Amino acid sequence: MKLISTILEGVKVIEAVTLRDERGEFSRIFCEDELEQALNGKTIKQINRSITCTVGAIRGLHYQNLPYAEIKIIRCLAGRVFDVVVDLRKDSPTFLQWFGVELSPESNKAHVIPEGCAHGFQVLEENSELLYFHTAPYVSASEAAIRFDDPMIDIVWPIIPSELSQRDQSHPYLNKDFQGILI
Repeated sequence: MKLISTILEGVKVIEAVTLRDERGEFSRIFCEDELEQALNGKTIKQINRSITCTVGAIRGLHYQNLPYAEIKIIRCLAGRVFDVVVDLRKDSPTFLQWFGVELSPESNKAHVIPEGCAHGFQVLEENSELLYFHTAPYVSASEAAIRFDDPMIDIVWPIIPSELSQRDQSHPYLNKDFQGILI
């Protein structure tokens, strides 16, 4: 596994090494020892899977507040998505900046989202399937989110958004007084 830094502090892309032969291929998708730095000494507490069917659909931008703030590792098992992280950390040098990476089985990449960052994605191929590794359990009372089209962040989505859940459509925009979240 290769850990690649991005323009956002603490946000990484993991490139897995794939071994191929006449039988097929093999790659490691998680190794706690190799990802120790990215996990900041934490362990994986929960693994989730999502399938999103419609091209253009967006899920997010979600995060959890303390005490259930979490590091996430996102990997695409089928289809193709544009995966986005937004830095909401108070006093971060990359506060309110975003980074996106295309994830697919062929790219064999994963995205590391640190605590204090919001995460979302847009589906680029039908029936895209994601696997999520979390360092904290999901706690609804700790969940928060921001709008996918927040003008303070100005994410450039690859295609026109076509489908959002009622919940994701109702997330608030950030206001000019937003100071960030403490981690």
